[in-house]
Amino acid sequence: MKKILTIVAVVMGLVMAGNSTKAQGGAAEKKIGVISLQELIPTMPEYKKADTALNDYQSALGQNFEDMKREYFEKDSSLNSKDSSKLTKAQLEIKRREVSELLQKLQGWQQQAQQMYQQKQQDLITPIQKKALEAVQAVAKENGYAYVLSKEALLVSPPAEDILPLVKKKLGIR
Repeated sequence: MKKILTIVAVVMGLVMAGNSTKAQGGAAEKKIGVISLQELIPTMPEYKKADTALNDYQSALGQNFEDMKREYFEKDSSLNSKDSSKLTKAQLEIKRREVSELLQKLQGWQQQAQQMYQQKQQDLITPIQKKALEAVQAVAKENGYAYVLSKEALLVSPPAEDILPLVKKKLGIR
């Protein structure tokens, strides 16, 4: 019984060693490429348009904040002016409520504006990222790369070719 177990163990060891050698030999034949999407995407013409649109959007959000702030200060100062003494209690209460609502709106505006900006950024950048990834996949297929890794994610890697110039060429970027 011990002889049979020993023979089975040896045979399994040889089979596993053979499979390991085949797997290593197969991987050595496959080409590995690397690319930095952080370098590629900002060079794309679509990104430059999106960046300009985002800057304009951010300016519009800032202008909206300034307009709200100005409205708040105007209403607050009119509430505290001599003319407010001519108002009835009900009118004063309505004005105070308006000022209080404006203050709350101003205080929440930063977070709301940040969320709006992030949504706009995602809407504009996502199609650009998709186009870049499609170009990377096409270049990998055309040039026989089995693996394309992100440079940013690698601390240590086996030798690989940087395919950034090939992808830029595919996208028509100089």
